[in-house]
Amino acid sequence: MTALTSARRSGRHPLRTTLHVVAVWVVVLVVTAPFLWTVLNSFKTEQDAVQSPPALFFVPTLQNYADVIQDDFAGYLTNSVVITLITTIATIAISFPLAFALAVKPIRGWRDVLFFLLSTRLMPIGGIVVPLYIVALTLGLLDTHVLLIVLYTGMNVPIAVWLLRAYLLEISPSVLEAARIDGAGTGTEMFRIALPMVAPSLAATAALVAIFAWNEFFLAVSLTSVDAGTLPVYLSGFQSNRGLFLAKLSAISVLASVPTIIIGWMAQRRLIHGFELGTDR
Repeated sequence: MTALTSARRSGRHPLRTTLHVVAVWVVVLVVTAPFLWTVLNSFKTEQDAVQSPPALFFVPTLQNYADVIQDDFAGYLTNSVVITLITTIATIAISFPLAFALAVKPIRGWRDVLFFLLSTRLMPIGGIVVPLYIVALTLGLLDTHVLLIVLYTGMNVPIAVWLLRAYLLEISPSVLEAARIDGAGTGTEMFRIALPMVAPSLAATAALVAIFAWNEFFLAVSLTSVDAGTLPVYLSGFQSNRGLFLAKLSAISVLASVPTIIIGWMAQRRLIHGFELGTDR
């Protein structure tokens, strides 16, 4: 009786609440099941990994991880770390002043500017990869870190500006107005007042940029090979050039996924908040 009364007071039907919970768990299972299966396969031998029906009980082994680490994995991992780190720093360095200008000191037609930035993010990469290849070949930038850093930065600036603008709009105008009365210039407003106030949100935006750069596949595969190849390139090459080694492939996938999972988990709350603000404004 008490539970029924509480359900009525809360305005939620018990059956509807139960169905909602079940639906959420079904979605979670569908999303996480492939990754969990990949993790299991990474601890199997090649024979167990390809066994049909799948082996649910097996003797776990770390040999797949040892083999991967002893291979060329370290070089591709280094490329991914360097490219992702520099891309993230460059993207935030460019995006924060742009977002500050659009949020705090908007110019005439600022909505058009914001729409243009976002529209470039929606451009299909497949339609421009050939021109990019020709330009990179002409400039001698094929298979270089510089090429991917420039492209990834350009791809991520629009989404970073959109998110950071939403965060900056949360700053009370009276705070910046008081700083102006005290004689603060634009640089002081931006870096000494606004930046500390949105620092957690800035870190969350940087995390999203890092995830995008780390996971990018199409441009990396199309424009690099060995010298600047990232982990997605190594993953695709491992599968196509060496046959299908499912257990080792699973180990590579797990190693490549762990950093993005950790970063996404740490930044998820601020990112969700930023997306909500971006849609409202």
